[in-house]
Amino acid sequence: MTPRALIAEDEPLLRQGLQDDLRGLWPELQVIGAVGDGERALNEALQRRPDLCFLDIRMPGLSGLEVAQALAEDWPPGEPFPLLVFVTAYDQYALQAFDAQAVDYLVKPLQAERLAACVQRLRARLAERALPDALPRALDQLRALLEAPGADSAAAERLEVIQAGVGSVVHLVPIDEVIYFEAADKYLRVVTAEREHLIRMSLRELLPRLDPQRFWQVHRGTVVRARSIASAVRHESGKVTLTLRERPERLTASRLYAHLFKGQ
Repeated sequence: MTPRALIAEDEPLLRQGLQDDLRGLWPELQVIGAVGDGERALNEALQRRPDLCFLDIRMPGLSGLEVAQALAEDWPPGEPFPLLVFVTAYDQYALQAFDAQAVDYLVKPLQAERLAACVQRLRARLAERALPDALPRALDQLRALLEAPGADSAAAERLEVIQAGVGSVVHLVPIDEVIYFEAADKYLRVVTAEREHLIRMSLRELLPRLDPQRFWQVHRGTVVRARSIASAVRHESGKVTLTLRERPERLTASRLYAHLFKGQ
């Protein structure tokens, strides 16, 4: 079977250079797409289901890690999950996290020897993709990468009050009253037992300011207060349906976060 790859890199010269280098090192590899932003990378990967994805860590829209997170959540059950290679400028925190999880990565500017070694590892690992533990192993690696501390994570102050403006009125919502946060385009829905608010903040900005013991991320776009979860039902797909204490709607925990609901 001819292996198929997707390249997501926002620098056109580097994107073309990686494609050319792969053609020389791995002639039988078919590059089915080369895109410059995270949204297109996600859409292309879900539609065309490549065997390999080269993901730039910093791209417009979704980052490489966010693309990987979305792929882990939305990848069709039963389909072999793609091997992931992250492309990054030098960042000691990112590289330490990648090394700790044995995740393949390339550092800009790309070095021929490093790329050749990466190609050798990928060739060997392609045969392992169909093994029963391949997806769980990939999910464990992604969880660890997403949880790895960044350079400024210790400096983030915990939120105690959410300020939500509506016209000339600013509502002050104590953090303990929030049941869940949900990403909505460029805004966040802040949901309490009695009402909802919209604030102009991304989930990426919010997460470092929440206590992870009190607020659990259960999906790439959803964070819920742990003590507001009444029950969790696991499904064969690996996803989990959550019932809340103070709200009628049900939330979905993706495969990436299903490990939070293992039972005793």
